[in-house]
Amino acid sequence: MPRSGIPYVAISTGKLRRYWAWQNVADLLVNVPVGTLSVLRILRTLRPRVVFGTGGFVALPVVFAAALLRLPVVLHEQTAVPGLANRIGARFARRIAVTFPDRAGRFPAARVVVTGNPLRPELRAGSRSSAIARFQLDPAVPLVYVTGGAQGAHRINRVVGEALAPLAEQAQLIHQCGDNPVTGDRQWLEDRRAALPAALARRYTVMPYIGVELAGIYAAAALVVARAGAGTVNECCQLGMPALYVPLPGTRGDEQTENARIVERLGGAVVLPQSMLTTERLVREVRALLADPAGLKQMGEHARTLAVPDAAERIVALLSEYCR
Repeated sequence: MPRSGIPYVAISTGKLRRYWAWQNVADLLVNVPVGTLSVLRILRTLRPRVVFGTGGFVALPVVFAAALLRLPVVLHEQTAVPGLANRIGARFARRIAVTFPDRAGRFPAARVVVTGNPLRPELRAGSRSSAIARFQLDPAVPLVYVTGGAQGAHRINRVVGEALAPLAEQAQLIHQCGDNPVTGDRQWLEDRRAALPAALARRYTVMPYIGVELAGIYAAAALVVARAGAGTVNECCQLGMPALYVPLPGTRGDEQTENARIVERLGGAVVLPQSMLTTERLVREVRALLADPAGLKQMGEHARTLAVPDAAERIVALLSEYCR
């Protein structure tokens, strides 16, 4: 945000834990109230016409302070299962923008607006040819993009590493693995790659992070193997990418599984629970999907039906109601 010329002000607040911990007492009785008081001072200085909350524990003091100052609050929920912060903040919100229709009625229906989730515009401008040149890909061999999110996914990393040889026989892989020094996955994957025959090793690229290359990777990929966080699912739906989702278990409300199941129910993805993720099962699923290019294309189109291409414009329009 500072690079974009947008003023940035940090606040301190408490964390919303969904389990018993002594820190909860200090956070609820001290840190959240102190954070709310600091936000009150900030909002009086900034004098906004509307406050936009996107969830997370840091948003709650801002929403509380806005309510105390009688400022309009608009929330946005990215996932299929609302987070605790937005469930609390919804009591003070004039409008609640959601990515997926709220069929479970978790929010007051009269205040819910389906806006979708914005996509970075640059991801729509990916070039397949640039990705082929950048990663020295074979245009005749399908590309599988594997990602566990910014931090990587230890279980996915290890299963993909064990399955490298049979996977590379069927496809090229670009694998975003994170760089966690505790798991050592990145170096382990590099070692696995080095043990492959040269022809197969050339088909596997492992990277800790993916930056500006992501747009080209999406343009070139035939299949995405990924966790099912809100950002990844939104990108795949917006870009019409067929996906094999391995949701992260144990998230609040099992939100990643619900994100993935929404797409799967429309025929836009295959969901493989982590408890069923084995080397053999992964190879079997990827082979079956890649063996049907027409089916993959249809999956991508089904996924695209969930996307709201003008999500950013819809959210801006919602906020603009309070800026006139």
